[in-house]
Parts: sequence; C-alpha cells; structure tokens
Amino acid sequence: MTKPLNPAGKKHRFGKAWMHEHVTDHWVQEAKRRGYRSRAAFKLLEIGAKDKLFRPGIRAVDLGAAPGSWSQVLAERLGPKSAIVAIDLLPMDPVRGVTAIVGDFSADEGLAAVEAALGGAPVDLVVSDMAPNLSGIDAVDQARSMHLVELALDFVERRLQPGGDFAVKLFQGEGFDGFQRHVATHFDKAYVRKPEASRDRSREVFVVGKGFRGRGTMV
Repeated sequence: MTKPLNPAGKKHRFGKAWMHEHVTDHWVQEAKRRGYRSRAAFKLLEIGAKDKLFRPGIRAVDLGAAPGSWSQVLAERLGPKSAIVAIDLLPMDPVRGVTAIVGDFSADEGLAAVEAALGGAPVDLVVSDMAPNLSGIDAVDQARSMHLVELALDFVERRLQPGGDFAVKLFQGEGFDGFQRHVATHFDKAYVRKPEASRDRSREVFVVGKGFRGRGTMV
C-alpha cells in the first residue's frame, strides 16, 4: 500500500523514525532484558529509590497502570505482604500480587471498584502514570492532563493515610505551578523529578509528595 503523502508530496517518515528510535532506545532494551513491560519502569525505580517510596508490606494504588510496568516494580519492591491495586481503561496481563481493575478512574464506577478492592483500608502510597489521549492541540492536551492529576490528588486527599506518599506524572505547562503548590500544602516535602528514563524533549515530569499531613491541611 502506498504511504500517505503530506501537502508537499513527500512520504511521512515520522513513524519509521520513531520506530527506529524506540527499538534502539537504551531503556527499551533494558526493559526487555529485565522483563519489564515498558521503559516507564525505570522512571518509577529511580523516583522510588531517590525518595524512599518503597516500604515493604504497604498498601499501594497504581493509577493508569497498563501495560503494567509500574505494577511490576511495586510488586517487586513492596514484597508479597503488600496490597497493590491497579486500574486502567485498558486490560493488562496479570502481575502476581496485584489486583488489576479495568475501569475509568475518572468515573464513579472506577473509583468505587478501587475502593472496593481496598476493602476500606487506607493507602500508604499512590502512584499515577495516567495520561490523556493526545489530540495534538497543546492547550487541550494540557487541560486534559491537569484534569487527570487533579483527580489523582483528590483520591490521595481522601484515601492516603497520614505519613503516606504520592508520585504523579504531569506535563509542564498551564496549571503546573499551581498543582505543585497544591501538593506542597498537603505534604511535609514536595519535589519535582525528571528521571533519566524520561526523554529529554518531553515536557513530562513527576511531582512527589512525601509525608501526607491529612485531608484539608494547609500551610
């Protein structure tokens, strides 16, 4: 089949260039070698080690979990006595020690499913790698991304127990500074991280909150 042409009459090469970069990427190759489902595993590994997020035996929730690399990291680092609940719109292959839910976390039904899986117990760690389907319109995509991180923070404020930790992916842009300040008001410490496995050109960063003070706390 002939490839589609752009207005200048040239074949699109983005797909081929992206695929070449992907298959030759160090982190992609390392993920395959170590059995992780995506290169994103190394982002959580770096953040978790730097900010001491991995405490064996704790209860954790993984938002936007598919294909499951973050759940793999949590299961490895938190150990068999932990309780891990993961949710995503897309199904993922099982991860031993992880309760996986196919659902929309932004909908009441998805949130209820997560809370049911927790059995009413408070959470020690919430991690979120959620990202919206991108439209290619920066303002729209940023607004969608910020909506997801606000949903994650709302869940944290209701279910994270005092002293718990939070790590969430978001993109630098409109609303970023305000969200960072919001996190800082609820946690003893707040950091912005750019892991080595994040591509340099990406606006992706991670905000980490350490030591949750409890719902409604302000400084």
